[in-house]
Amino acid sequence: MKRLATALLLVLCGIVPARAQTVADPIPIGIAVAQTSNIALFGQEQVNGAKVAEARINAAGGINGTKIALAFQDTGGDEAGAVNAFQNLINRDKVVAIIGPTLSQQAFAADPLANQAKVPVIAPSNTAKGIPQIGPFVSRVSAPMTQVAPHSLKQALRQNPGIKRVAVLYAQNDAFSASETEVFQQAVKDLGLETVTVQKFQTTDTDFTTQVTTVLGANVDLVVISGLAADSGNLVKQLRQLGYKGQIVGGNGLNSPNMFPVCGALCADTLVAQAYSPAAVEHNPVNKAFVAAFEQAYKKAPAQFSAQAYAAVQVVAEALAKVERDSGKKITSFELPQLREALNAALRTGPTLTPVGEIAILPSGEIDQKDFYVSKIVMQPDGTTGAFVLVTE
Repeated sequence: MKRLATALLLVLCGIVPARAQTVADPIPIGIAVAQTSNIALFGQEQVNGAKVAEARINAAGGINGTKIALAFQDTGGDEAGAVNAFQNLINRDKVVAIIGPTLSQQAFAADPLANQAKVPVIAPSNTAKGIPQIGPFVSRVSAPMTQVAPHSLKQALRQNPGIKRVAVLYAQNDAFSASETEVFQQAVKDLGLETVTVQKFQTTDTDFTTQVTTVLGANVDLVVISGLAADSGNLVKQLRQLGYKGQIVGGNGLNSPNMFPVCGALCADTLVAQAYSPAAVEHNPVNKAFVAAFEQAYKKAPAQFSAQAYAAVQVVAEALAKVERDSGKKITSFELPQLREALNAALRTGPTLTPVGEIAILPSGEIDQKDFYVSKIVMQPDGTTGAFVLVTE
C-alpha cells in the first residue's frame, strides 16, 4: 500500500508520467452532426446513415470481434455548437476519431481542436475549399464541389443548348455556399456562358421577392442556387410562383429529400449534381446492401448525406482493422493517443468500395472519388414527396 501511495504521489507531482488511457471496448467513434437547428434535416440523414453502418459492421463481427459504439453529439447549426460537441467527444467520450460536423463553416471552427489533439476527423459533408488543409488529422469522404458542381451545368446545357444568360444566387452567411458559388461561377465562365446577375441571401431568409424580381428582370435562361435546404427550397418555390420558367440548377444544399416539402410540386425538374445515387447498385454490392438495409430501417431510400455518413463510419472501421492487422495486437490494447495516430495514417492507405463508389483518402486528406451523377427532381402527385431520378447522358 505504501509503495502504491508513493507511486501515485510521484505521478501527481509529474515526476513519473501517468500511463495513457487504453481504448475502450466497444471502440468509441464520435459522430458530431446537427440534430437540432435549421440544418437538423441534414444531420438526421447523417445519423441514420451512421446507425446503419454501426449495425452492419457489428453484425459482421466488428473489428475482428470487437464491436464499435457510436457516440453522438449534437452540433446544432453554428460554430459554437460544433466546438462544444468536439470538445465533449475528445475529452469526455475519449473517441478514436470524429465524423462530422455537418457544415463546412462549423468544420473551420471545430476541426482545428481535433487536429491539435491529434484526433482524426473525417468530414462526411464538408465540401468547401480548404477543409483538408486545416491540418494533418483532417480528411473527408465528401467530394469537393470543384469535382461535383460542373456536372449539373453541363447536363443543363445538354438539355437546352440555347442557354446563354445565367443568374447566380447564394447564401452569403454560409461558408459552404460561399465556396460552392465560386465553383459554379467559374464553371459558368468555363462553359462560355454569361453571368448577368449575382444575388446574395441569408440562410435564415424566407422572403426572396427582391432577388427573384431581379432575376426575372435580367431575362436569364438558367438559375444556379447555392444554399441550404430550407432557404433554397423556398427560393425555388418563389422563383416558380413569380413566373420563372427556365432551368434551375441546385447545389449540394438541394441534395436532400427533406427539401421536397419546402418547395412542393414546384421542386420538379430542378437539376442537382450528386456524389451518390441509391440507383447505382448494378456494379456496387456495397451500395446495394446499404440501400436494402436503409430501406428496411427507415422505409425510404437513402440520400447522399446518409450514404456519406455510412461511408465515413465504414472507412474508419476498415482502417481500425488495418491497424490491428498490421500491428498484430488488439485495438483495445493500444493507448488512446497511439491508436489515434495509427488510425489517421491507416485512413490514408488504399481505395475502399463504399456506397458512394470506390473512394480513397489521399495523403493530403482529400478524397479521390471515381463516380458522380446528375439527377432531376421528380415530384409525386401528393406534392410533398418525390425522388432524385438519374439523368442519363
